[in-house]
Amino acid sequence: MQPHPEVFRTKHHRVHCDGSGQVDAALGHPRVYYQIDDEVGFVDCGYCDRRFVLEGGPADNISGS
Repeated sequence: MQPHPEVFRTKHHRVHCDGSGQVDAALGHPRVYYQIDDEVGFVDCGYCDRRFVLEGGPADNISGS
């Protein structure tokens, strides 16, 4: 399995992605909104495969616990 292009840790269950960051937003993709489920702890963008991980959730490998 290949690693995800980018992983973002967040404290929010509701996240959005438009593919911008290292590239201009105009070169990204349409802005999409995602909801992170408490039981899964992450969500992947359907356009660019970025992963959004809920801090302290089950998918957070860097949690302080």
